[in-house]
Amino acid sequence: MPLDPTPRVRPDSPSDGPRALLTVTGADRPGVTARLFGALAGDAGVPPLEVVDVEQVVVHGHLVLGVVVGALPADGPVDEDAFLTALATLADGVEAATGVRVAVESASDRRAAVSGRAHHVTLLGRPVPPSAVAGAATAIAGVGGNIDAIRRLSDHPVTALELTVSGAEATALRTALAAVATATGADLAVEPVGLARRSKRLIVLDVDSTLVRGEVIDELAARAGRAAEVARITAAAMNGELDFAESLRARVATLAGLPVEVLDEVREHLELTPGARTLIRTLQRHGFRCGIVSGGFTQITDPLAASLGLDFAAANTLAVADGRLTGGLVGEIVDRAGKARALARFAGEHGIPLEQTVAVGDGANDLDMLNAAGLGIAFNAKPVVREQAHTALNQPYLDAVLQVLGFTRDEVLESL
Repeated sequence: MPLDPTPRVRPDSPSDGPRALLTVTGADRPGVTARLFGALAGDAGVPPLEVVDVEQVVVHGHLVLGVVVGALPADGPVDEDAFLTALATLADGVEAATGVRVAVESASDRRAAVSGRAHHVTLLGRPVPPSAVAGAATAIAGVGGNIDAIRRLSDHPVTALELTVSGAEATALRTALAAVATATGADLAVEPVGLARRSKRLIVLDVDSTLVRGEVIDELAARAGRAAEVARITAAAMNGELDFAESLRARVATLAGLPVEVLDEVREHLELTPGARTLIRTLQRHGFRCGIVSGGFTQITDPLAASLGLDFAAANTLAVADGRLTGGLVGEIVDRAGKARALARFAGEHGIPLEQTVAVGDGANDLDMLNAAGLGIAFNAKPVVREQAHTALNQPYLDAVLQVLGFTRDEVLESL
């Protein structure tokens, strides 16, 4: 004879009995969650239950806990009104014991699954204005999406909020949120929910105006007295108006005759973008391979990579003769296509699939690399790059990339 003469067999799918949502709000304190679930498990006035869903968050000491429970039929169908009444009585007891408020409402009409893959929407700003949150929420609803959860990833150097969104198609979601970003000045990044987000293992960074502030070739041109001419060529190339390889040769030609010592002077005055060291250090301590792929010059980038402890570097090499720049280049040019090839080469050397790579850059010559990577991030980029990259960041801090990758501020601090 079985121990339970009327054993219940749990259905393979959620029960078809009534469901209820219990919402707990109030000052957080130890034991609230235990008290609620203990009552649900042991109250004789409530039918046998299954826990369908749970979500809990504490915001500045204020608890919000949502629990969806379903009635498991034991001896026939369960009357919904009686079910809700029994839970309301249970809620009164929990309130009296803990001092929090427990609201009970029917959830039986909320069974329909939301179609579409879930996405993480990361909202970043310094500060984040209410209009950005309102705009994002409106845009998400406008493309059929629903915000299932919101959490804060970071409050420094930028505030980053992560919204988990279901029911929206990725392209429509990105397009709608891009308009919000333009209107509010906040950054909004979209990525599918899943293991792929935190499975990235390699990052490549552009150098000029990404890893470091400014453009090295502009600094060299200034020392050659050709700054205005080179600046015009650089701007046209970065905006996609000129072929990069052609523009590079034209700019390098203006450097003919400069003493090679000028390269050391420029390198010594390089200024890293704020957050660059934090980004690299954090990713390295989480097992990332980190490197740079630049349309600049190895005489600058190789020592920079060594000083940062990077795993790889690719760039162009300036020709030198008799202690002076000749105005020419040596070897294969690392142009737009060359950057993408370098990314693929480095990923292959480390046995990392391209879908597990990240690329960050600001210019049109970065686009092939950004699109080849599993995640391409346009960092303070030109409009043509922002429009074509997977996502864009317009914050002045390079370590904001970490929040796009899903890292919290606590995880960053633990890595320092």
